[in-house]
This record gives sequence, structure tokens and C-alpha cells, in this order.
Amino acid sequence: MTMSEQKSKKEKTGGEKGAKPGAAQAADKPAKSKSTEPRIPARLSETYKKDVIPALMKRFGYSNVMQVPRLEKICVNIGVGQATQDAKLVEGAVRELEAIVGQKVVITRAKKSISNFKLREKMPIGCRVTLRKAKMFEFLDRFISIAVPRIRDFRGLSDKSFDGRGNYTIGIKEHTIFPEIDIDKIARMTGMDVTFVTTAKSDPEAYELLKAFGMPFVKRQEVLETQKAAMSGVQA
Repeated sequence: MTMSEQKSKKEKTGGEKGAKPGAAQAADKPAKSKSTEPRIPARLSETYKKDVIPALMKRFGYSNVMQVPRLEKICVNIGVGQATQDAKLVEGAVRELEAIVGQKVVITRAKKSISNFKLREKMPIGCRVTLRKAKMFEFLDRFISIAVPRIRDFRGLSDKSFDGRGNYTIGIKEHTIFPEIDIDKIARMTGMDVTFVTTAKSDPEAYELLKAFGMPFVKRQEVLETQKAAMSGVQA
């Protein structure tokens, strides 16, 4: 058998013995180059480093940057009480919450059975999600800049919803304040709880941290009256 005949036989049988079919074609393909484009950081993440940290260090007299409180995570929870009659309501809540946060959510289930509420153990009754790092800052930015101004008859967020350990929780009655929700495609209005977990050791520190991010807290009447009285005294 000549050399040309041996070469043609190897090509027909897939090359050398033990070689995988298509290995030669795979070797000829150029390797995929990884994208070298830098990822753009979240806007509020840069704001925290450049503006919030120096402001809080000056406000509370911190001697070290590590003492400055920071936003650790954001927890969003939706409870669907009517899921005991219609289990599909939980599926709708899951889809809508995933559209809002852009992340996979976890279905919450009942811990025990309660006959008066027609509730059975491990029945799905809601969903929740925890946001950290870049997605946390992106959600906070959309929440402050877009969602909160769309609240009906908005007069500012309450500053009395801190838990004493530097965490702040707000209840939202209508999830349609988020632009990701199409009002024409939802089955019912759903409320949610949003908790901002910080590393602050006291409520005043957490309040100043969220306020520095741009959280629109309510302006109390007694504070405004005190400022007006002070201004009138200066003018007199």
C-alpha cells in the first residue's frame, strides 16, 4: 500500500486511532477572545466612594474609613395572602418581582398549617429576593429616582421606620410604581416590603447614610416651624 493510499484511508476512518471525530476541525477554529471591555460601575457606588464617605466622616467624626456605615444588602419581600385560594397568584408575583429586580427570586412557603386561614404546611404564600453589590446599587438608584416619585400623593418617606439597629424598612402598597410593570398585563395589585440593611450601629447613622444617597425622607412640620422662627428672628 502506497503512502497516498494510507493517507486517504486515515481521512476516511477519522484520522489516527483514538482521535475523536471532528477534532481536526475544532483545532482549526480560532479561539474565542474574551471581551476586554471594562464593566461600568453603578452610579450610586461611585457616589458612595466620592461623596458619601467624606460627608459621613465629617458629620460623625470618624477617624477611619472602615468606620463609615455602608449599605450591605436590600431585601424585597412580597406576601400573597390570597394564594390559599388561587396558587397561580404566586406565579404572577414571582414573574413581576423578577422583572423589577432582574434576579431570580425564592418562593416562600408556610411553616405550619393553620386551619382557620385554610393554610397548609409548605404551601407557597409569597416570594422574596436579596440584592447585593452592583444589583443592589442599581435597584436603589431606580427606586429613589424613578419609583418613589410615582407613589400616589407622595409627601416623603417616613423617618420612623428604623429598627434600632441601623436597618430601614418601607412598605409599598402598589408595585406598579416600578416602570417594569405593565398595568394592562397584571392580574391584581400587589404590595411589597423593602428593607435596607446597613452596617450602621445606630439609627441616626443609618438615616444620614440613606439621606446622603438621596432618599427623600419627609420634612416634619415642627422642624420647618423652628426654621421659620429662626429666620424671622434674624430678620428682626
